Amino acid sequence: MKRLLAILLLASATSQGHAEAKCTDTRLQLRWDTGHETFAVEVADDTAERSRGLMFREKLDLGAGMLFVYDSPHSPKFWMKNTLIPLDIIFADMTGMVTRVHSNAIPQDLTPIDGGDGVGFVLEINGGLAEKLGIGPGAVFRHPTIPQDNAAWPCDD
Repeated sequence: MKRLLAILLLASATSQGHAEAKCTDTRLQLRWDTGHETFAVEVADDTAERSRGLMFREKLDLGAGMLFVYDSPHSPKFWMKNTLIPLDIIFADMTGMVTRVHSNAIPQDLTPIDGGDGVGFVLEINGGLAEKLGIGPGAVFRHPTIPQDNAAWPCDD
């Protein structure tokens, strides 16, 4: 019984510490009804970086991703040209609220993947990971590139 209590307290402390970590440019935090996760991210915040994305990469570490940042709401369409690994593409609005998730985008596929209207941020992670973790619409991002005065999950929370 004591061991179970210790495990539960450790899990609680870990999850609280995890959710309260400071915002940094290299980490994106997500939370949703049943969990939370942090990804080491590369930020693509200009046209050239967004155009290249994760093309030509042969692997993506499990806890890594790429965060695409737009200055104003967009209606992006992604494709997998020259992308060698399957990806989950997570679309969020200008507040960091997830609006759409496209799972397991097929490497090298030229079919457009529609992000919908009002997209401000896109996170690409390893294919199948969003479903495995339970990330879906309604999850929220926390990152310093999200305008903090309107963020669904501000960095100072």
